[in-house]
Amino acid sequence: MKKLKFEGCGTALLTPFAGSGVDYERYARLVDRQVRAGVHFLVPLGTTGETPCLTDEERLRILALTREHAGGCPLLVGGGTNSLAGTVRSMRALEPYAPDAFLIVAPYYNKPTQNGLYEYFKAVAQTTDRGIVIYNVPGRTGVNVTAETTLRLAEDVDNIIAVKEASGNYSQISEILRNRPEGFSVLSGNDNETLSLMATGADGVISVASNIVPEMMVSLVEAMRAGDLVKARGLHHRLTPLFNACFIESNPIPAKAAMSLLGLMENSLRLPLVPASISTEEKMRRTLSELGLL
Repeated sequence: MKKLKFEGCGTALLTPFAGSGVDYERYARLVDRQVRAGVHFLVPLGTTGETPCLTDEERLRILALTREHAGGCPLLVGGGTNSLAGTVRSMRALEPYAPDAFLIVAPYYNKPTQNGLYEYFKAVAQTTDRGIVIYNVPGRTGVNVTAETTLRLAEDVDNIIAVKEASGNYSQISEILRNRPEGFSVLSGNDNETLSLMATGADGVISVASNIVPEMMVSLVEAMRAGDLVKARGLHHRLTPLFNACFIESNPIPAKAAMSLLGLMENSLRLPLVPASISTEEKMRRTLSELGLL
C-alpha cells in the first residue's frame, strides 16, 4: 500500500450512547459534522471513543459507518490491545473496512521494557501492509515509549509512519522531531501542546477538543502550517480554557458533557466511566459560554 502521511487536525471521535446501546444515527451525524468542518483525518475507535467498553460487533459497525460518511477523509483506526495476538486479531477484523492506518497504543498494564516495546511494534507492523502509528500515552498505559525506541522503530520498520505523542515530555518529543527520518510524522496527543509542538516541527494533532470545536481546531492547525503565528496564538489562547476543561476528569468524561450541553449527544458513558460531576459540567458550561457556543 502507498504510505499516507498523517498531518493536520485529526479528531479522536467520541462514541455516543443511547440507553445501553450505541447511538449510530448520532454517530453518523457527528462524522458528517467533522467532514464539513474540514478536519484532515478521523480517528475512530481510540481511547476517546471508549473502545475498551465496546463489543466486537459495535466496533465493526462504528468503523463501517465512519468509512461510509468520511468521504475522502483518511481514517486512522485504533487497533491496539495489550498483547500481540489481541492486536493482530483486532486489526484483521477491522481491515475489511479499509483503514488507511492503525493507531497502536503501547501495551498497557504489562509494563514492557524498551526492547519489549520495540519488538512488539515491529511484530505488529510485520503483520500488515498498512501504516502503523505508535501511540505513546504513559499516563494511561503505565509505560513510556522513549525517543530512542520511537526513532529505532521509525528507522527500522518501513510501515511505522508516525507517532502520536501524549507523554507531555517536551524534551523527549523534541528529540524525536530533531532526529526523525524523512516522512515520519509526529502528532501531538494533547490539544494544549498543539501550538508549541507544531512550532518545533510537529505535523499536527490528534484532538479531543475538535469533537466540540472542529472548525476552530482546523483553523489553529492550518494557521500553524501557514506560518501565521499571530492567528494561531490567538486561537490557542482562546481555546486554552476548553483544552484544560476537557481533562478536569478522565477523557472523555468532560468532552461528553460538552457535547451534551451542545445538544449533540446524550451525556452517557459506559462503566467504569460515569458522567461528569456537577462542578465539571458547570465549568464546561461556562467555558462553552465564553466561546459563544451557548
